[in-house]
Amino acid sequence: MEWQNDVLAAANAANASIQGDDLSNLSRANTTRVGNYTQIFTKVVGSSTTVEWTKKAGRKSELARELMKAGRELQTDIEARATGNFASVAPASGTAGLFGGALAWLTSNTSKGAGGADGGFSAGVVAAATNGTQRSYTENLLKPVLQSIWLKGGAPKMVITNGVQKQNEATFAGLAQQRRETNNKRITIVAGADAYISDFGVLQFVPDRFASTRDALIVDPEYVNLAIGEAVTPFDLAQTGLAKRKALRTELTLEVTHEGALGAVRDLS
Repeated sequence: MEWQNDVLAAANAANASIQGDDLSNLSRANTTRVGNYTQIFTKVVGSSTTVEWTKKAGRKSELARELMKAGRELQTDIEARATGNFASVAPASGTAGLFGGALAWLTSNTSKGAGGADGGFSAGVVAAATNGTQRSYTENLLKPVLQSIWLKGGAPKMVITNGVQKQNEATFAGLAQQRRETNNKRITIVAGADAYISDFGVLQFVPDRFASTRDALIVDPEYVNLAIGEAVTPFDLAQTGLAKRKALRTELTLEVTHEGALGAVRDLS
């Protein structure tokens, strides 16, 4: 799947024309063609004919229960891929297509450990970033990345991390009043941070069970989304024995329409 990226020309405070003068054509930058391969996600479930007709405790159909679970598992598979540092892979005979994850796309606004290198889009594919030396996650690593995103036109709204890095965010300076009185007059210890008021707006600290353990992904949701070719579709598989089988499929990719509006603090311990 492909799309076009475009940028505004740099601001020109000296933009002025003489009264009555002719106007000349200006050179305008062309759009940039980028893309990401689509990925087909599938889940297969089955249940024996005996299990299906027998009376079961707590459910009517084992096949229906497994299909429901498979649907939720598909969503977690997609989430793990979309937020991760994964290269794209072109589909070919015997090779499944894979889309590049968000962390692999980023090159403009990243903080890396020693030896680390960005991946990014080039010549039709997205390369994964190279891991560097891990370091502690601090506010001083986050702030320059936020400024860099803002300078490139982004307005980040969330920082996505795993649970360990989410707890590290709670140690940033400025967590005010660590004890407070709740409505029931009990004293509550405030040990977490859900929002961060930066110089460039308010960001939500979002914990994600499937996020990278070593990276903080900074997102402006306006410029990244899942482009769905085929929504989740259930279908029957051929019955070849004493079992019924069903499957789910969906095909989609991650669309990053402005890589400069996202960022990452990489190589966190």
